[in-house]
Amino acid sequence: MFSIDDHAGNVVTTVTVFMVAATILYVARGAFLILFLSLLFAYLLEPAVAWIQHHSRLGQKNRMWAIAQVYLVGTLVLGGLGYEFGPHFAAQIRNLNAAVPGILDGISSGRTAAGLGGRHGLSATQQQWIKNQLARNHDFIAHGFERSAASAAYVAESAIWLFVIPILAIFILRDGRQLADSIIESVELRRDQTQIKRIYGQVDTMLAKFIRAQLALAALSFVFYSVSMLVLGFPYAVALGVVGGALEFLPAVGWIASAAAILTIGFLTHSHWIWMAGLIVVWRLVQDYVNSPLIMGDNLKLQPLTVVFALMVGGQVGGIAGMYLSVPAVAVLRIVWLECRTARNSASSYLDQPLMQAKA
Repeated sequence: MFSIDDHAGNVVTTVTVFMVAATILYVARGAFLILFLSLLFAYLLEPAVAWIQHHSRLGQKNRMWAIAQVYLVGTLVLGGLGYEFGPHFAAQIRNLNAAVPGILDGISSGRTAAGLGGRHGLSATQQQWIKNQLARNHDFIAHGFERSAASAAYVAESAIWLFVIPILAIFILRDGRQLADSIIESVELRRDQTQIKRIYGQVDTMLAKFIRAQLALAALSFVFYSVSMLVLGFPYAVALGVVGGALEFLPAVGWIASAAAILTIGFLTHSHWIWMAGLIVVWRLVQDYVNSPLIMGDNLKLQPLTVVFALMVGGQVGGIAGMYLSVPAVAVLRIVWLECRTARNSASSYLDQPLMQAKA
């Protein structure tokens, strides 16, 4: 009679649980992205909440009061910045959207090639070559603008979910530690509890450093792109700077997408795009070899090829949500795998030690 032994049953159970978890993660990837962003937002606010709780009289008595004070100060600061800079940024976004049909029409009619020729002193042959290239790739360029517009519209439609992130972050800030401790204490074996605590500590530290470092790097990129384009006379400099800063959250491929958008707009609007291309190359060297090591250090400890592959797989499987979740997920899996391997090697070394002979 066919039967499954304990080892085979454990393997089948593990594979089944993994497949069910992967299916749930794929189907509800949008909800998991919101939850993950809420977690990162909570990590971002945790130092401020801890400081208020330590120094404020109300915060010392109740952590919820410390969270409320942090949210109040943050709301006032963001409200002031929005009142000061919001209208200018919104105007640039509207102008950029209104300029897209004219840019595409210029490509079709040849005015873009003529404008480039007049600005840079190109010959008639060179202008004709540029005109032919733009006409040949008109559909590709138009498709790129349409995809960008569709993505912007999707983000705008999904913007209401951004209000959910701070709300969920309140519950994570208030009850996150207790929930994690209760999960760890539910493990029966003390050795497993110790191992889970080590994994939780490493993941907790990694995610906290990751979001703070990513925010700092994104802010630096926003300042660089905006200032550089303003100096070089780019149109929509602030709007494109926001795009460049936001795409900094996508490792390895985000800066490529922002550079392509900035240089394309600069080329089609007759701006100093060649100088901007040189500045972007210099900035990436500074960002990758100076800012990132100083700010982020070796936090994720992932090889660049691993990051790129994770982004490709995440994008194919889950779209934008998959790309955002892929790199932190791989980093967490790496921590769990190394911890389990270390524990297994330690157990093997202990079993391989020879028994000491008792002295008579």
